[in-house]
Amino acid sequence: MPFTTPSPEVNPEGYLLSFDPDLLQLDVIHDFLSQAYWSEGIPKATVARALKSSLCVGVYFAREQVAFARLVTDYTTFGYLCDVFVLEPHRGKGLAKWMVQALQTHPELQELRRWMLATTNAHPLYEQRGFKPLTQPERFMQLHTPNVYRRRS
Repeated sequence: MPFTTPSPEVNPEGYLLSFDPDLLQLDVIHDFLSQAYWSEGIPKATVARALKSSLCVGVYFAREQVAFARLVTDYTTFGYLCDVFVLEPHRGKGLAKWMVQALQTHPELQELRRWMLATTNAHPLYEQRGFKPLTQPERFMQLHTPNVYRRRS
């Protein structure tokens, strides 16, 4: 990435947050995403390609990846927040909120006009960070293929 990358942060509980792509643990990320409702069955090669094409942030504890978030962005006008997760034993510690905050305060994303995301169950988390339901949903359209990874098998 040819842009400024924020320095890693460590919270009081010893969790490390980093934008360093070399720290991302593909096996952990793929294992979670391949079972998630939004990407069930996603191939590992697809996850690897998505990581290379996105701005990713990870949280680590004892050198193991325990949380992840990905922003698909042009760094200029738009960002789509996706694939946010925290592994079960590490939930309830504010790690997802920390990752979203780190993305929103990233120096290269300060001019984005629009941030978007889709969620079925985490509205309160995102509302804390300023996200709101679409004010004019009739303006938005989608081409959605929910079973694309199952069809490939």
